[in-house]
Amino acid sequence: MQLVDSHSHFDAAEFDVDRDTALARARDAGVVAQVVPAIDAAGWPALREVCARGPGLHPAYGLHPMFIASHKPEHLDTLRDWLACERPVAVGECGLDFFVEGLDPETQHAYFLGQLRLAREFDLPVIVHARRAVDAVIAAIRKVGGLRGVVHSFSGSAEQAAQLHALGFLLGIGGPVTYPRANRLRRLVATLPIEQLLLETDSPDQPGIRHRGQRNEPAYLLDVLDEVATLRGMPREAVAAATTANAERLFGITVR
Repeated sequence: MQLVDSHSHFDAAEFDVDRDTALARARDAGVVAQVVPAIDAAGWPALREVCARGPGLHPAYGLHPMFIASHKPEHLDTLRDWLACERPVAVGECGLDFFVEGLDPETQHAYFLGQLRLAREFDLPVIVHARRAVDAVIAAIRKVGGLRGVVHSFSGSAEQAAQLHALGFLLGIGGPVTYPRANRLRRLVATLPIEQLLLETDSPDQPGIRHRGQRNEPAYLLDVLDEVATLRGMPREAVAAATTANAERLFGITVR
C-alpha cells in the first residue's frame, strides 16, 4: 500500500530529535508522501528546508488562524511571492477558529479571505482549519469562488459535508475517528463518498486512541486507515488506494 498523510506538521520542533527516523518509520508503514502545511511566515524557510531533506515531503505555505498575533498584513504580500517562487502543493494552513478565546473574528476573516484569493489566483488548493466555524468557512469559500481544497480534521455535520463536496472540498480524517465516543464523525466516515475523504495525522497533534497521550507521527496513519476501513466495511487496501488517488488529484502530486 501507498498512503498519503494529507496533513502533517513534520517541520514541528517535536520532530527535531528524530525526524529522519520518524520519516523512515512512516515509509516502512507505507506512508510514502506527506503534505506539510505552515502556520506562520516565520516558519516558512525552515519548513522548506525540512521538505527538501526527504522524498515525498510536500510543502504548503499559509497563515494559521490560531497564530494571528504573529501575522502582519504584509505577510499576505510575502505569501504571494512565496507561492510564485516556490510553487507549493497548496495554500495553508489557513481558516477560522471560533473555539479558542481571544482570536478576533474580523482579523481571522481578513487573513482567510486574503489566502483564499491567493489560492484562486495561483490555482492552488487550500488546506482549511475550521473549528466551530464550518458554516463561516463555507460562506467564505462561496464568497471567493473558484476554489478547491480540504477541510482538515473535519468535525461538522452531514449537511455541511455535502455543501463542501458540492464546492469541490474534501475532508481530512485523522486520529479523532478512532475514538468510540466520536459518534457523529464515525457515522459520517461510514457513509460519505469515498471520493471526498483524505487520511491525515495532524502530527505531532491529535493521536489516535492507541497512542493517546503520545506524540503523533505519520507512521500512525495506519491506525486511521484501519478505522476508516472498518467503519466502511471495505478492505484497507481499497481505502488506501482511493484516498491516495484523492490526494494525488487534489494536490497534483504523484505517489511513488
